Amino acid sequence: MTGPSDYIAGVSSDARKAPRRVVFVTRRTSAHVRSVDEEQVQTWPEALFRAALIVEMLVIALVLISLFFNAPLEGIANPTVTPNPAKAPWYFLGLQEMLHYFPPVVAGVMIPTLLVVALVVIPYFNINIRPDGVFLKHRRRNLTVFYVVAVSLSLFLWFFDVYVALVPTLVAAAFMLIAAYSGPQSPGRFRRYLVSRPVSWWIMTWFLLELVVLTMVGTFFRGPGWSWVLPWRS
Repeated sequence: MTGPSDYIAGVSSDARKAPRRVVFVTRRTSAHVRSVDEEQVQTWPEALFRAALIVEMLVIALVLISLFFNAPLEGIANPTVTPNPAKAPWYFLGLQEMLHYFPPVVAGVMIPTLLVVALVVIPYFNINIRPDGVFLKHRRRNLTVFYVVAVSLSLFLWFFDVYVALVPTLVAAAFMLIAAYSGPQSPGRFRRYLVSRPVSWWIMTWFLLELVVLTMVGTFFRGPGWSWVLPWRS
């Protein structure tokens, strides 16, 4: 018999610090003992300090750019004269470019709503929980789904003559084909990187490609009447 001081009630899962224990296991719990210490990164100050440092570097860069380069501002606005073309701010030019091809309800309401909903819902799909490459498991099924989606989307964009959106779609599809016919043991480092990317990475990459291309076309390649012009011609 030992004294009552030898037994201390408490909650612990470290068998090295407290080798003697009494565990009460209920129906909804199970005993768990840590055998290896897990690496941890504190949010404060490590993560927040890095974020603050990046924000400060960005602010300094923007201040330097504003000191040495003038903003491309036009003259004083005249409410009686509408510029041709009337362009939206740069972050809406991709949407304005889509309005050139589709009806306002489709390009201004349906497509943005579907994109926002997709970006919110996609991370909750079960397929996104596993960070494995999209073609590493169930390769034949995933390749069939890829061909159906890529061909259907490409035909849809080609039917409506949306070539500015078709080009980045074909580029993303080409890289996905490289990943589909590569493996973890491929000789090229870039191919090994592509084959390890999950489906969420591919969707986000395609979305960013579309956003960049549409914004650049609306900014530099659209002239009066939203006609196609070359940026180096006045």
